[in-house]
Amino acid sequence: MLSETSNCNPQASRYPPKVRRSSSKRVFYVLLVGLPLLLIAAAIPFAATALRADHDVPPPAPAAQAPGIDPIFTVQAGLDGEIFPVFANYGSLQHTRDRRLSAVSVNVTNPGADALHARIAVQIPGWSDQEIQVADVPAGQARSYLFSPSFLPRLYANREIMAATASVNITDISGRLLYAGTLPVRLRAADDMYWGRDFKYAPFIASWVTPHDPQVEEILSRAKESMPGRRLPGYEPWKNTAAQTHSTFLQAKAIYGALQQKGVSYVKSSLTFGEHQGVSERVRMPGESLGEVSANCIDGAVMYASLFENLGMDPVVVLVPGHAYVGVREALNSQDYLYIETSLTGRTSFENSVLAASHGLARVKPADVLRVSIAQARRDGIFPMPSPATRERQSASLAPDDVAATNSAGSR
Repeated sequence: MLSETSNCNPQASRYPPKVRRSSSKRVFYVLLVGLPLLLIAAAIPFAATALRADHDVPPPAPAAQAPGIDPIFTVQAGLDGEIFPVFANYGSLQHTRDRRLSAVSVNVTNPGADALHARIAVQIPGWSDQEIQVADVPAGQARSYLFSPSFLPRLYANREIMAATASVNITDISGRLLYAGTLPVRLRAADDMYWGRDFKYAPFIASWVTPHDPQVEEILSRAKESMPGRRLPGYEPWKNTAAQTHSTFLQAKAIYGALQQKGVSYVKSSLTFGEHQGVSERVRMPGESLGEVSANCIDGAVMYASLFENLGMDPVVVLVPGHAYVGVREALNSQDYLYIETSLTGRTSFENSVLAASHGLARVKPADVLRVSIAQARRDGIFPMPSPATRERQSASLAPDDVAATNSAGSR
């Protein structure tokens, strides 16, 4: 009894050994045959799914591309839509990288992810040539481009405010149009001077100093007849300062006398039209003053300055509140100037006009006196405005091919 109850496998005593071996063999055969069938059955749904994908289900749509972001163009003309010929002329003589003033400005904003390369063409049809610039704007940045196309002679012959239209066309490098538009502008009279606040633009009065005007040359021809030896030598460097100062006095007196003989007298004519009335005025060109034998104080100042500059002398236009004088350096390397009250040209002696200028300047606070050196203005790139007659003569003297080449050069 102890031996039977001590057996740890009670199932082993129920079946004979033969029966146990036979059952194990049967299970093995079932697994051998059934397992492959199970694997085949499990694979059928996946095969069917793949088959449907090949024949019934369309391929997935590609991911949507983000739409391109177009550049933004902002166009402005002159000062609040007004183009002053004095600034237009100045800008056209400057290299594009040196411009501070323009007839038309185009601001280009590139919000895209790629750099923008564009061709900008600007023209005031009927009034100017076309100017073209290439714009390169990096991604995410903005740049401004200043345009001052060469204007035709009619702008400098214009004596009243005129309406015009600025045309702007912008393409990419391949020629695809990016922008096309027009902008209404007002062209100020050629005589209109814009002083700006606190006379910011006073140096541009040098544009009215025109030493090569034919009528300026005529006055000098008259003036020389009053000089010893019939000479107007300007400065003579071999002379000492005292001798040069005396010579300058004599030459200025001869010029004053020639203007008196011409019949020049004071006529006020500063009225102008357009915006900025408080900081702009009409200033006659010297040729106009001499032709009309009329000049107010600022007209007379630029007229005398033109005569002195023609002789190679160093004139200044002196601005004080409500008035203007002209001065000329007395000698090379001298700090002293001979000042003239030009508005007295038609009614008193030269000596009296010099005395009046001296007394007038003495009554003004030094802080209220602004001296515009014509020589310095020339160094700053401010040159005489074209005379309409001069421009017409130049155009007439050019052959047709030369005119085309000139216009093409002006548009670059």
